[in-house]
Amino acid sequence: MSIVVQVQSEDFCVGTQYQLLSQDSRCGAVVTFTGLVRELSSGDLQQMTLEHYPGMTEQALDAIAREAQQRWQLGAVRIIHRIGALTPNEQIVFVGVASAHRAAAFAAAQFVMDYLKTRAPFWKKECTAQGESWVAAKASDQDAAERWG
Repeated sequence: MSIVVQVQSEDFCVGTQYQLLSQDSRCGAVVTFTGLVRELSSGDLQQMTLEHYPGMTEQALDAIAREAQQRWQLGAVRIIHRIGALTPNEQIVFVGVASAHRAAAFAAAQFVMDYLKTRAPFWKKECTAQGESWVAAKASDQDAAERWG
């Protein structure tokens, strides 16, 4: 049961992350999620800047991964979250979970992503031609996290 947490400005390779997750022959399922910077409905996002609290962010992500491992029988858990200036369609987050069975892998990956959205200290600022604004927390993200009890 390994946990890898990375907060970085550099992009990541999904294929490499999958290979690292799929090395344990006791695991028959690998579920991954890759989040991208999404264009605004107005279509004028120039970039999104992500800031975080160094040290605290990694601890929060590690705690989320450990909680997932306590809830489900998991092998490896990998979480990568990018920081800095990103443009639409760039990769922003990777969550990968390996487990003996698919149901646990799917549930754990969704749990990690739901908790990451509400418990990890990241701040997002959207930059458009009209200016910059910080992104507020969404009630739908909190609702998704609360269903895990």
